[in-house]
This record gives sequence, structure tokens and C-alpha cells, in this order.
Amino acid sequence: MRLSDFHYDLPPDRIAQHPPARRGDSRLLVLEGATGTIEDRRFQDLPALLAPGDLLVFNDTRVIPARLHGTKDSGGAVELLIERLLGPVRALAHARASKPLKPGRIVHVGGEALQVVARQGPLYEVARPEGDLPAFLERHGHVPLPPYIRRPDEGADRERYQTVYADRPGAVAAPTAGLHFDQTMLDRLAAGGVRSARVTLHVGAGTFQPVRAERLDEHEMHAEQVEVGEEVCAAVADARRRGGRVVAVGTTAVRSLEAASADGALRPFRGDTRLFIRPGYRFRSVDRLLTNFHLPESTLLMLVCAFAGHEHVMAAYRHAVAAGYRFFSYGDAMLISPAQGS
Repeated sequence: MRLSDFHYDLPPDRIAQHPPARRGDSRLLVLEGATGTIEDRRFQDLPALLAPGDLLVFNDTRVIPARLHGTKDSGGAVELLIERLLGPVRALAHARASKPLKPGRIVHVGGEALQVVARQGPLYEVARPEGDLPAFLERHGHVPLPPYIRRPDEGADRERYQTVYADRPGAVAAPTAGLHFDQTMLDRLAAGGVRSARVTLHVGAGTFQPVRAERLDEHEMHAEQVEVGEEVCAAVADARRRGGRVVAVGTTAVRSLEAASADGALRPFRGDTRLFIRPGYRFRSVDRLLTNFHLPESTLLMLVCAFAGHEHVMAAYRHAVAAGYRFFSYGDAMLISPAQGS
């Protein structure tokens, strides 16, 4: 397939610029991948759409305040976007400045300093000489809202652009399917016999980079850190034994489980993944997918099309546009079952 196969028209006013007033106050489009049947529901209906013994797999990454506004000694402006924490002192970052930053350059942020250590391809390695880079980010960093949210971050974004179960800092973009859940919904699901497990995938800024190759085989995926523990593998195996379904909460949970299933069986995995899921991919560990709506021509839309079928997904997107659904990170959700043979 080609990049243009994943285009759809989206009016700008369909892109959610703020979250709903309360978590879970969103719509839920239910898509049956085998038939293309579409049903318009509310997210609050989710417990009725799952069954006792089903397993929800969440991504427990935590978004860090990764966007920094600083200056060089010359007074020139520098914007840094942390891509990956390398430890308590160092990180890899994207940089916007009038000229490329040279090793040794000091960037002043809020009266404190970051040092440019080295260039690594398109990224810069930066260090906090005084230590404790995460605390530095908490003091001076901004919530790295996606580029399609055309406003500065606000105080409320610190909480709302974060899942309620976020636990492991390292992401620069939220696993947005999880933003709909509040503790009340989690309690309702548990009371109904729906189980849960957690993986970790630290979402990188590369998730927003456009696919520039018309032929999908020529696209190179960005790397993201993944951890799938033994307890997740055991929970998936137990759900399967009991006849339950494995429901991935977000495309990042899908990529985590499938990366850990690369040899055919789900096994503990820790490392980087560049897994590019597109139509033709055979899923090994996921039976249902809860996800938000994704950008045209994006790798995330390609993953959804691989799961539920290109024709059915694109038709569902056209329906969502016509029906006034809210799109992208702060928008509405979909619950998707697989196409036959996925």
C-alpha cells in the first residue's frame, strides 16, 4: 500500500484543542472489523462492551515536562524538546535555534544551565551539570503538547495530558487512549470482572513525525523504549486460558505486546522497538483495541487499518468526521475488533 491510501479530509474544527470537562465525557465509536459495522456509543458504555475475564493492557508511561525555552550566552533563543532520558543527568533532545548547537554550548533556562555534550544525528545529547535532570524539568519544563494543539500549554495540562495510572516517567507524548479513564471507570471495570495489566512504552516525539516515503516499505520507524514484564505475559496467558480477550489500551500497548511477541510467543521483553505495523501484519497478542483517532497518513492510522481492515477503518473515519467526533489526543475514542485474519 501507499501513503496516499491513508489520507482523509479533516476539518480543523474537529481537532480537539482541550480535553473534555471530565475524563470519560467522550464519545466511543465501536467498529466491528470483520463486518465494518459501526455503532455510536459513549465511553461510559465501555463496561457493557467488555466481559468478565477480559484483560485490559495499559501503558503506564508518564509524560515528562519535556519542552524547554532557553537562551544561549549570545541571547539567542533555543527551544529544546527532550526525546529520551539517558539517566539522572543526561538526555537526548531536539533543538530549535538560529544555528546548530556546538558541543560545550550552555543553554540557560530559568536561571539554570544545561550543557550541550554532543551531536547524535538529528539529536543533541544534553546534560545538567549540577545533576537531577528530572527535577530540573519539573521546575522549568512545559507539557509537550502535540503540534496540532495550537495553543500554549496550561496548568491544567500537567494533569490532563497524563493518564491517572501514569507511573514511569519517560514519555514526551501521552498514550492518549488512556486519558479517558478515571479511577471510577477503573473500579467499575474491576468490579465487572475485567482484569488489567501494565506495559511500559516511552512514547517519543517521533510519533508525530510525518511519513515522507510514498512507498511504506521505505519508511524507517523511530525507536521507542519498551518493557513487557513476566507478570504481563502471565496475565495474557491466563486470560486466554479463561476465554477472555486481550484488549490493548492504545496503539502503544499494541506495539509493546507485539514487539514482545516477535518470535511468535509473548515473552518478557526490554529494549528498543522499531516495529512498523501496517496492513498485512499478523497480530499475535491483541484481540481488541481501544484507541483515539489518528492523523491522516500516520503510522498509527496504518496500525489501526492493519488491525480492523483498511476499507472498514477509513469508512469509520469518514463517519466520525461527518458525525462530529473530536479527533486526536484530547478527542474521542474507538473500540475496535479485528478484521478476519488479522
